[in-house]
Amino acid sequence: MGGLFNTVFKIVSTLLGVLMVCLGGVWILQGLDIAFQGGSFMAGDPKWAVYGAILALFGVGQAIWSVTRR
Repeated sequence: MGGLFNTVFKIVSTLLGVLMVCLGGVWILQGLDIAFQGGSFMAGDPKWAVYGAILALFGVGQAIWSVTRR
């Protein structure tokens, strides 16, 4: 049972990291006013690009940690 739990946790944790990277990418693009420009409070606000970069870095770390753990 422990092996199954570890496998499922590894998959979910990796998917969470990938989701964080994707969401961070969207925030970066909105903060730099490149994508989704229509009426978003985040559009053109550089602090959201910084927040997105931080989230994406945490997502990369999460994905790497979950893939390399035993």
